[in-house]
Amino acid sequence: MRILLVEDDLQLGEGLTEALTDEGHVVDWVTDGEMGWIQATDLAYDLMVLDVMLPKINGIHLCRQLRESGKRLPILMLTARDTNTDKVAGLDAGADDYVVKPFDLLELLARLRALLRRSTLGESSTLLTWEQVQLDAATHEVFYNGLPLKLTPKEFSLLEIFLRSGRRVLSRSVLIDQCWPTAALPDDETVKSHLKSLRQKLKKAGASSDFIETVHGVGYRLKQPETSP
Repeated sequence: MRILLVEDDLQLGEGLTEALTDEGHVVDWVTDGEMGWIQATDLAYDLMVLDVMLPKINGIHLCRQLRESGKRLPILMLTARDTNTDKVAGLDAGADDYVVKPFDLLELLARLRALLRRSTLGESSTLLTWEQVQLDAATHEVFYNGLPLKLTPKEFSLLEIFLRSGRRVLSRSVLIDQCWPTAALPDDETVKSHLKSLRQKLKKAGASSDFIETVHGVGYRLKQPETSP
């Protein structure tokens, strides 16, 4: 999942970015409301964590602008003030949940997981399959032929993108856009290294060596499943 964090407290922003990345998410972190608006309208995110007190555009106004522009991504708002007025203002602006600082990190992560689960209820399923590979985006688990497959967060993100795309060819730039934060964009060799490691783990589990096949000069895609005679 790709998350946009809009928070001007540097210590809190660094801590949340690290915690969310450890949970397997791709996190873009910006420190003012204007950059939050630019990021949220330029890129597709699965969820936003939005502070109320921000430079340039405050969180309430930014949330309202996003809703008025048609953005439906789940938004969890953070505030240092525990008052009903602030909570009502945030929820009326279109926020889906509201957490008061200081907060327990484990509770916040649980609230975010709940928002992500609710946001996927309208989708066909969080369970993705291709041949013997099964990936559960909600529980962050992967299985091959019923046996667990241990992947790094980046390998998991890459495999999820491929499973969601099926036979559609994905260029390296598309993979970078979907699987890396904008502040840490990799070079082509890094992308190839992660793909090589993912392929090796799939092959070791029993998949064909070209489960993810290269379309030369274009990108990558999943191999067409074999049909029984």
